[in-house]
Amino acid sequence: MTTNRREFLKIAGVSTLSLIAPAIVCPAWAKEKIIPVSNFPEALSPSKALTAKRWAMAIDASKCPADCVDCIAACHATHNVPNFGNPKDEVKWIWKEKFAAAFPNESHSYLGKSLQQLQLPVLCNQCANPPCVRVCPTKATFQRQDGIVMMDYHRCIGCRLCMAACPYGARSMNYRDPRPFIARINPDYPTRTKGVVEKCNFCQERLAKGLGPACVLACKEKALVFGDMENPQSEIRLLLEKRFNLLRRASLGTKPQIYYIV
Repeated sequence: MTTNRREFLKIAGVSTLSLIAPAIVCPAWAKEKIIPVSNFPEALSPSKALTAKRWAMAIDASKCPADCVDCIAACHATHNVPNFGNPKDEVKWIWKEKFAAAFPNESHSYLGKSLQQLQLPVLCNQCANPPCVRVCPTKATFQRQDGIVMMDYHRCIGCRLCMAACPYGARSMNYRDPRPFIARINPDYPTRTKGVVEKCNFCQERLAKGLGPACVLACKEKALVFGDMENPQSEIRLLLEKRFNLLRRASLGTKPQIYYIV
């Protein structure tokens, strides 16, 4: 009995599907229990999700105590950020910088002591014109319609072009396996692997559940305000219209979406 071309293609297609089906049904991260499968329906429920046309954050420097790291601790615990214990391998989503380091173009010899002593929380600026997205060869870095610049850890090949393109130093490379250096793994967010770049994602996984960013909720001083910049009645828009604020390296044209009130 002979097999015509159409029958051959059907047989080949079924055979191929049988080979790849196990990987589709049970991917590697599911086997490692990084994200419980039961969490996906809630996380992707559109009825509970917080939405915006352009997410942004305002940071009131006058309300941010120099010795407070609550926002950093909350962010890093929520997103399984490892602590390698040394600056060489450091991975960070939020950290603190002095005013002169965060705003080199605004610093001068007669800068007031109050500004000199400021310790500002800094993070990915979720730029409206992100250079990191343009240089990524695998599209591991991409931008959502609401402005959040995302990382697809599975697509990242560790080329670090995005790190070179980011003018804010907001991206970190896992030069070592990060998992042994996580004090307590949060099962609701995936851990990463050696050779992968990571950064702040504006808590997009929490927004999908109707929750605000972990750093904002952890701030006892209410120094961090999160909201929709395209909504004239949002808290962040009303705040920025009343208070003087700065953008980091605004002259570069990246259009950062983290506003600092000073």
